[in-house]
Amino acid sequence: MTQASPPRGGNDRLSGRAWGVLFVLCGAIFLEGIDIAMLNVALPSIRADLGLSTATLSGVVSAYVLGYGGFMLLGGRAADLFGRRRMFLAWLVVFLLFSGLGGFATEGWMLLVARFVSGVAAAFMTPAGLSLITTSFAEGPQRNKALLVYAGTGAAGFTLGLVIGGLLAAVDWRWVFFAPVLLAAVILVAALALIDDPGRPERTGLRIDLAGGVTVTAAMLLLAYGVVRLEHPAEGWGVTLASLSAGFGLLAVFTLIERRSAAPLVRLGILRHGPLVRANIGALLFAGSFFGFQFLVTLYLQELRGWSSVETGLAMLVAGIDAVLAPTLTPRLVRRFGTVRVIFGGLAFAALAYALFLPVGLDWTYAAMFPTMLLVGIAFALAYGPLTIAATDGVAAREQGLASGLFNTAIQFGAALGLSTVAAVNAALLEPGVTPEGALAAFRGALVVPLVAAVLAAAVTAAGLRTRVPAAAPAVAP
Repeated sequence: MTQASPPRGGNDRLSGRAWGVLFVLCGAIFLEGIDIAMLNVALPSIRADLGLSTATLSGVVSAYVLGYGGFMLLGGRAADLFGRRRMFLAWLVVFLLFSGLGGFATEGWMLLVARFVSGVAAAFMTPAGLSLITTSFAEGPQRNKALLVYAGTGAAGFTLGLVIGGLLAAVDWRWVFFAPVLLAAVILVAALALIDDPGRPERTGLRIDLAGGVTVTAAMLLLAYGVVRLEHPAEGWGVTLASLSAGFGLLAVFTLIERRSAAPLVRLGILRHGPLVRANIGALLFAGSFFGFQFLVTLYLQELRGWSSVETGLAMLVAGIDAVLAPTLTPRLVRRFGTVRVIFGGLAFAALAYALFLPVGLDWTYAAMFPTMLLVGIAFALAYGPLTIAATDGVAAREQGLASGLFNTAIQFGAALGLSTVAAVNAALLEPGVTPEGALAAFRGALVVPLVAAVLAAAVTAAGLRTRVPAAAPAVAP
């Protein structure tokens, strides 16, 4: 029997317990956001204390990406197969333990292990948390409101993490790892008390697609490694191209396995759902543009302008306006104009924000940068949450974990691809013995990457404007 999605809700009013569940799940995505952001601003302090090489320091960031990107699809499907609450709680504990291990690290390898396992934990925890929302709240206004609050909280975690990380690193970089442990412990206690699993699977006749799981995880690990290596063109293209080729080859093998499997890990038919595919492509491009731009702005403010990490975080704090707009303004816009139009508007704002920053100079005041920072926050509020809605709307309840895994994989790979591409373009345009003016020219050249990505995302989304989806679309199911 096909399990349909939850019934559609007629209004967005949430009960007290529903708000409690939502706050717990929002706490988890906030935890993930501040964890990533705080580490990024603490890297110079970590290098100075542990004497890490540039390769090891870069590996500390890449290890998390490998774990996250490599296991995300498997993590999303595991939530459907083994229970969303169980996966969420178990991997939250793993995240807590290995974040603490990072705080006690005395050698580079300890940080690499801690970050890789933390990434794996997030790959299982994040889609489980998102699918708990999509199966706990009725499809329609209630779920939309919950997802928009969730998206705004995640973005706020990343924005605030830049400031909090700078302050903690000024005291002791180890607190960048210990602070998430404390927050994770609070979330764990609250989750045990509040969260039920409305989509708990039947255990009878459960079969595991082991071949598919191993193949897709190996493929995603290789693809993630290849994307990360794009950031280092000076090391040669041989290993990078080999990793990407092997990853795509294993994806082809995975497709053949899934076609023949009686109980596939990923039902390939879900990829025929147009809104889901467009949402994932749009999310990949949008994440690439956002994180690529954020990386370049950090480079500009700290290396070209000499600002501190705290000053940089404060400069970008206005982008955190999405935490206010996402749960307040965006639901009204979605109800009035529809999800796709709101996404398109957000992507248009993103493209405008990046275009306004293209003529940046060495003597720009913050007032000149402010419109871009504000527009980036508005763009995130309008695009990220509605993209989450579009990627999970109309999907059968028993495949919500899979849909969440696909969406988070798109976000993670988009972020990694955006960062690696802008870093590669910036490095390629830098000339030996570069002057500040030359560095600025390379920076401007790299800024074209997020602009193009945002425009492409808007073009993909525009295709959905021509498709009118019924108000009560049937759940995507075999």
